[in-house]
Amino acid sequence: MKKKNLKSALVPLILCFSVLTMETITANGITDDKVSVQEQKIKFSDIKESAWYYDDVKYVQENGLMNGTSETEFSPTDVTTRGMIVTILWRLEGEPVEAGILFQDVKEDAYYHHAVSWASGNQIVNGYSETSFGPDDTATREQFAAIMYRYATYKEYDVSAEAFLDKYNDKEEISEYALNSLKWANANGFITGTSETTISPRDNVQRCQV
Repeated sequence: MKKKNLKSALVPLILCFSVLTMETITANGITDDKVSVQEQKIKFSDIKESAWYYDDVKYVQENGLMNGTSETEFSPTDVTTRGMIVTILWRLEGEPVEAGILFQDVKEDAYYHHAVSWASGNQIVNGYSETSFGPDDTATREQFAAIMYRYATYKEYDVSAEAFLDKYNDKEEISEYALNSLKWANANGFITGTSETTISPRDNVQRCQV
């Protein structure tokens, strides 16, 4: 089967972490209300036009992938969770209802319940164990790379590209499970270094990095 073009299809998804609606802002950061993007053209007071992520924030908000943490704030430096990551991908796929692993820490009434079930059932995410997923744990850069790599595989994109990470002094800190994922993400420019010599695999992922 011919591999689909990865950059044209996946670039808009990279680092999509956020509240996904605007009418109701909840403590967990994601709600189920759906708002017309034509009606909601919110100008976040904490997003300056000079910011390197300005166009990206505008894109994900207008396309319903990300909204604000309130009606006036985006909170670009806030972190995201594992549950938020899979919820964004799940909604992008049309919110399918599929049976997956029943993790004990993923409650049936949690906003991410169906998302985690779908993602685990399609081998997009793994748990810490057979009973623990850690949906409210802050996501790290290497965890994000691994999830996006598995999502790209699920979508049948070409994931053959690999970058040499020797220029990063902290490459030894990369977990074994995430090494190929980070090589792929770095090769495609989705996850670059936090400096010329560091890739910071275990740093938390910020919303602005979307």
